[in-house]
Amino acid sequence: MLVALGSDHAGFPLKESVKEFIKAQGHTIKDYGTYSSASVDYPDFAEKVGVALGNSEADRGIVICGSGVGASIAINKLPGIRAGLCHDTYSAHQGVEHDDMNVLVLGARIIGLELARELIQTYLRAKFTDEDRHRRRLEKIKKIESRYS
Repeated sequence: MLVALGSDHAGFPLKESVKEFIKAQGHTIKDYGTYSSASVDYPDFAEKVGVALGNSEADRGIVICGSGVGASIAINKLPGIRAGLCHDTYSAHQGVEHDDMNVLVLGARIIGLELARELIQTYLRAKFTDEDRHRRRLEKIKKIESRYS
């Protein structure tokens, strides 16, 4: 799986720490920055990851900022993006299984490295169940999005 990865300066250390872990799980990474701890704005990097997914340049995305809240808000503005801020493994897999979540958002100042690894592994292993009720709900989400794009 090709994973688009991005962060702001607050998420940069965690992003760098999980890159090798993601590769060790058998995935390929496309890093959309930032590439240092110098202060930057999270919407810029959330957008890059979202655009990559929208252009089918990646299968899934991971975005990291300080709390995860700002990046989650920003990336969910893009069409076709279903990003979830997760701090527990249940949400990380259930978001994919039921809601076809395609971006995992993490708060680097909220979780530690070991939890981040668990969340990432859980998220990347999860598959959309494609059950009727989940498909029906996903279609409703897509209709809402189309009314405002």
